[in-house]
Amino acid sequence: MKLTMLGTGNATVTECFNTCFVFSNEENMHFLIDTGGGNRILKVLKDCNIDLDGIHDIFLTHEHIDHLLGILWLIRTIGTKIDQGGYEGTLSIYCHSELIGKVCAMAEMTIQQKICRHIGKEILFVAIETGDQMKILDSDVTFFDIGSTKAKQFGFTMVTKDGIKLSCLGDEPYNPENESFVQNSDWLMHEAFCLYGEADRFQPYEKHHSTVKEACETASCLGVSHLILYHTEETHLRNRKELYTEEGSRYYSGNLYVPDDLEWFEIRRSLRFPNT
Repeated sequence: MKLTMLGTGNATVTECFNTCFVFSNEENMHFLIDTGGGNRILKVLKDCNIDLDGIHDIFLTHEHIDHLLGILWLIRTIGTKIDQGGYEGTLSIYCHSELIGKVCAMAEMTIQQKICRHIGKEILFVAIETGDQMKILDSDVTFFDIGSTKAKQFGFTMVTKDGIKLSCLGDEPYNPENESFVQNSDWLMHEAFCLYGEADRFQPYEKHHSTVKEACETASCLGVSHLILYHTEETHLRNRKELYTEEGSRYYSGNLYVPDDLEWFEIRRSLRFPNT
């Protein structure tokens, strides 16, 4: 399984893209997680040579615009392909039930009816609840409510056909209530809004986010072998990898990754350094 980080930034970044990422298998089929805040999602997918024809599964974690608005461009673009006979099969969009109504309402208000008519037919919304499991890219994907107090949000765990377990916590800190889902993970994806030493400057806690220090302490407590940090500030883009890795290594002794946009990984148990 290949994981490509399409974007790594928080909601207000301009020098990198909002956090979203995609899993890809050997057959060039893709599972997209969140869609960023606009049509730049089309550009980053193109830059990564990810063909829309191979995207048949999309998961929207929650309603915040930096994770959501790109879905309208994907519905429009893939819907146009469907309308022209250039897309085979169906597109499944997984999210909680309240979000389905919001996305459909925005689509109806902003996308031509000839495209929207495919919603419910070739473009399917799948309502998820905690514990729901789907087979995606030959992997078992289990969704869970992260318990956010800001906006209802879901994370997921993925167990690949090789038995490798990856957990994604959305864009908020780990909630111990989800231990039963996250335990025994080989990989953990955790937000890290900023360095611990700059918490006074960026105020992550009042935004329900964490720092590199807390994310790494969580990964250490959970005993995961591989930790990916994302959803960060952008003031340190040029040396973010070095600064975050330096701080993180004080609290976590596993394999720590601080990816740039468009960086990719092979999801495996043994160490594999990221590529661009």
